[in-house]
This record gives sequence, structure tokens and C-alpha cells, in this order.
Amino acid sequence: MKLFKIFLLAAAATAFTSCNDFIDVPPTGVIDGDLAYSEPDKMVNAAYASLGDCWFSYPFNLWPYGDLSSDDCLKGGGGTTDTGYHPMEIWSTLTSTPGELDELWYRLYCNISRCNRAIVALQENGNAVLGEETAARRMGEVHFLRGHSYFKLLTMFRQIPWIDENVFANNLQEKTRNDEFTYEELFGKVIHEFELAYNALPMENTDGGGRANKVAAAAYLAKCHLTLAWGDGYEATDGVDFINADHMKKVVEYTEVVKNSGYGYLEDFGDIFLPEYKNSKESVFAVQTSQYTEDNTRFGRANWSNTLNGCWGMWSCGWDFHKPSQNLVNAYKTKDGLPMFDTYADEDAYPVNGESSAQKWDPRLFHTVGMPSFPYKYEEEYMMTTDNSRTPNTYGYYTSLKDVPQRSKGETFEGSWQAFAMNDYVFRFTDVMLMRAEALIELGRLDEARGIINDIRQRAANSVQKHISYAAPYCEISLYPASYFADKGKARECLRWERRLEMAMESSRYFDLRRWGIASEVLNRYFEYEKDSSYEGVRYGEYYQDAHYTPGKNEFYPIPYNQLYYIPGLYVQNKGYN
Repeated sequence: MKLFKIFLLAAAATAFTSCNDFIDVPPTGVIDGDLAYSEPDKMVNAAYASLGDCWFSYPFNLWPYGDLSSDDCLKGGGGTTDTGYHPMEIWSTLTSTPGELDELWYRLYCNISRCNRAIVALQENGNAVLGEETAARRMGEVHFLRGHSYFKLLTMFRQIPWIDENVFANNLQEKTRNDEFTYEELFGKVIHEFELAYNALPMENTDGGGRANKVAAAAYLAKCHLTLAWGDGYEATDGVDFINADHMKKVVEYTEVVKNSGYGYLEDFGDIFLPEYKNSKESVFAVQTSQYTEDNTRFGRANWSNTLNGCWGMWSCGWDFHKPSQNLVNAYKTKDGLPMFDTYADEDAYPVNGESSAQKWDPRLFHTVGMPSFPYKYEEEYMMTTDNSRTPNTYGYYTSLKDVPQRSKGETFEGSWQAFAMNDYVFRFTDVMLMRAEALIELGRLDEARGIINDIRQRAANSVQKHISYAAPYCEISLYPASYFADKGKARECLRWERRLEMAMESSRYFDLRRWGIASEVLNRYFEYEKDSSYEGVRYGEYYQDAHYTPGKNEFYPIPYNQLYYIPGLYVQNKGYN
């Protein structure tokens, strides 16, 4: 494990560059270990703080790996060499060398290191300092946080070393292999983390906003079991032929906890992605952010994962990454209010404000995708034009709306950087209910699944007048009739479509395709479509002619080169990568 010994290196540098007069000066920025462990609550707070220690080159919300690598999104920015994310969107050139992969791996293990230290502090001093009840609750929170980071690592890299408090205490980090446990065994360990959290945490946390609770742990347990229910992550052994009913039953069991909690559907879809609603009943668990005006700091606790994703020319520093695809826009087409499953991609289309059209759209399009001629994030004083795209002949003219606030609310700005006080949803209520519907379909409870999906569609239908009344002439959405849920195959298609439309641009699409065992089919077809996209005669996306997704290799990302060779022979590479 390449965990740099920062304090030791800093001390060594000081020793070589200073005179004897400075030897006895206490170092700054370093806290005594015994003192740290004597304050377990602060160690737990440090573990929470690491949730937001993100940056665009190691975004903890995984948008480059869940969106750019799917059919929902193009990279954007100043061109294909702008950042190291281009291989993630075409797959064919993906290797273990991008620094972004290495940074993400390293930073997630830094988060785990904070959790391990917090666990040791709680073991040694928790009961004495906090009392038995609070110490047990804090221990549950830390297991939740550690499970959270491990889930992301396992989702990305599959074969990972398991570094827990025992490995840490015995300084065995650099002797722990990444093939010590199988994928299924690693998932078992992650599930155990969330089971410990589930058993220790209350339904509601009353001692601080943003803390994990039993409902959030239940959501994560459902997600873990849903992932395992489809197979082992590789396409040849994933999909409908490998469904594990026991895991699906666990999904229903744990989503029942969420369903019966105080969380629920926020009434208007658009409100979900406005900062003033970021801790609404829709938010089961989210990484917390703030504006500098809220906490009187220079930058605030902004979301630096999304700092590249502001619209070009709309913000002082909108770098125009995370660009919705034409294929995604097409997917929102409706006929008689229902999705055009088989014909949606036959012809590219997009609404133009003020122009009548027989083509109608799911209202969620106008909450998800910013388009020329329409207001940017609902505000008519900020109209999008074709000038609001940085490199249109490469990435087109659309922009992402969910991960930014409204322009009138101001901006956190420093030099050439832009940051937004937008929470990162780990789980929102609708996501969990879609997981429930997915499991219900595979268990043959089709009518129950239809009820959930129609509730979500009804909320979409109700989400026009408040924010997007200007788009009302273009919107048409209907509930699914019973005939669409008469058999598993059609019901499954409805669920997958609904999940795409509802969760678009929220970093889940690629991982959904992988779970269902259909990534190569969907993505290779998408590459053929998207390379010929155009907007008002301007072609873009032509670089997709070099794209190809290889099943049996690309399902997981490669172990980063720097990690693989930090201690040669300690780690093994995922299959298919050199």
C-alpha cells in the first residue's frame, strides 16, 4: 500500500536543511498520537471529514467512472487530452497508468486509514471518554464510513487489499496482498461493515447533521446484496442467468427499512438538485457541503469533485466537463407518454424553445440536461446558447444541470477554479426504491414493482409547473399500464429505462450496465450511434470511432500502475490488463 509517510519525510527534510538551533523546536501540523487517541470523538469527526476531501482528479462521487464510461455522457473540457479521463470514455486505450486512478485508490485508502485510527481510539478510550452508548454508536458510524470507502474501491478495482484496524495496528499494510480474498469474500467483509453499522445505529441521528444512521446502513446493505445478486461482476458470469434469489430477498428486506422510514419522495424532481433542498426527505445519506458564506471560511466546504462541471461561459470558471450525450437526450423521448424503447435512437432529436414539435419528452430531460435556447437551471435571465459550449465540434452543446446550483445564487470562486456547495448523494430515496423494484421484478412480484415505478413517474409528471413551465408544451409522460408488467422481460426493460432517466448524470449508469451483464452490448452499440451525432449541422463525438468495450477485461478498472509496482509482486493485476 503506497501510503506516504508524510510526517517522517517532512521531519527528515527539516533535519537536513536546518541548524542545531532548530532541532528542539516542536513540529507544526502534527498531533501527538496518544493525545489523538485520547479524543475518540475528534477521530471520528476526522473520518467524516475525509468524505469531502475530494478533487476533480480523484472525485469520490466517481462521475468519470460511472458517467463518462457509459452511454449517458461525454467527457467535455478542452479536448481529448484535457485530464486523463479520455480512456475511460472510449475504453479501448485504458491502461493502468492514468494518475487519476492512482490518486483515487490512494485517497480512498487514506479515508480507510482515518477510519482505522478512529476504531483504535474508540477501542482504547471510547467508553471512558464518551460513555458506552455513545461509543457504540460512534463505532457503528465508523464501520459505515469504512464500508463506504471499501464499497467504492471494490466497485472500481475488484481485487483490493483489506486493510483493517488489525493490519494497521501491526503495521502490515505493505505485506497485505490484494488477492488474499476473493471478490465474494471481500463483499462479505463490506457487508459485515454495514451490518455492524446497522446493528449499532439508531433510525435517526439527533447529535449532528450528516451522520450515518440505520436507514443509510440498510440502503448500503441493499446495494451490496443487489450487486452480488446478479453475479461476480464479469459479463460471462453476470446477468439474468446467474440471479441469486437469496440476495434479491435481502434487497427487499433492507429496502423495506428505508421504505418505512421518515424518508420519502421529494414532491418536485427539480428541488432534489437545489442546494436549499440538499438535506430533504429525499436524502438518505449525502456528503455534506457548504458555501463560504455559511461557515465564514475562505472557500467553504465545497464539492471539489464537480469543480470542472460548470457550464462554459455561464460561470466565471465553468470548464464544461460532464456533457450529456445525444443518446441520453434521445432516451427521454416519449410516445403517448411512454418511452420509445425500440425506436428512441433511430433519429436524433432535441427540443428547441419556441419551436413547435410533435415529438414529446419526459419532463426529467429539462431538469437533467441544459440545452441551447432554454434557461440554465430554470432561470430565464440566464439563457443557454450555442456559445455555452467550450469545444462543440468534439463534445456537442449540452451541459449537466444536476451537479450545479442556480447561477443567480452566486459562486465560490478563487483564481481559475469554481466550486459548488452541492451535496453528493450517496443514496437518495428514489434510488433505493428503484433498487427495491429491481429485486421485486426478479422475484416475480411484478405489480409491486410497477407501483413503485409509477409513483416515480407520477412525481416526474408533477414536476413541470414549478421550475420548467416554459417546457410544458414539450412534456408528456404517462404511467405504465398493467400490460407492461405482464412478464419479467418487459418489466425488466421498464425498470432499466426508468433507472436511466431518473438517475442520469448521477454516476451510476455504467455500474448498472455492468451489474446487469449488458455493458458490452449497450456501449459498443452506443459508440456506433454517438460518433455521428450533430447539433444544427455541427458534428461531434467522432472520436468514438476508436472506442470499443471488451468484456472479460473492461468490467473493472485496472489496478493503478504505481500501486502495482510500489512493492513488486505484492499485488496482482485484474485480468486483461498488462
